[in-house]
Amino acid sequence: MDLLEKMEQLLQDCREDYNKAKGGNKAAGTRVRKVMQDVKNVAQEIRKEMLVSRD
Repeated sequence: MDLLEKMEQLLQDCREDYNKAKGGNKAAGTRVRKVMQDVKNVAQEIRKEMLVSRD
């Protein structure tokens, strides 16, 4: 699985918890924040990959 697919999968898996968090579920909000940190890290890896391929 490439990095972009990994990011897409993380976001898809997070959708249900996101909806629960919007409804006031604090535990779901914590899970969403954790996934968003993972998405941020994957995005950083993608940026690094693109910089290397640019050279």
